[in-house]
Amino acid sequence: MSTHEKIKHQIQSNDIILYMKGNAQFPQCGFSARAVELLKSSGAENFATINVLEDPDIRQAIKDFSNWPTIPQLYIKGEFIGGSDIMAEMYESGELQGLIKK
Repeated sequence: MSTHEKIKHQIQSNDIILYMKGNAQFPQCGFSARAVELLKSSGAENFATINVLEDPDIRQAIKDFSNWPTIPQLYIKGEFIGGSDIMAEMYESGELQGLIKK
């Protein structure tokens, strides 16, 4: 399975998945920590995380896959949402909470 196929499978297999540095219990950068906090504050209880620091292939391939240059990256129900700044904007408007409750 290619790295792109692996990413596609991960995204399809999880309603909410966050590609990040570290994991939900131990984020390893401020942006990833902020993304986890926004998800939890929005009511997400069960979400998958992929630690890109553990897999250099995924770390690069997810950027190509989404055409987004930075980590973290959030997908909800197969749709690319964005990084922590976009998540924060969506949280402020209530849009993120709406997506998570669907």
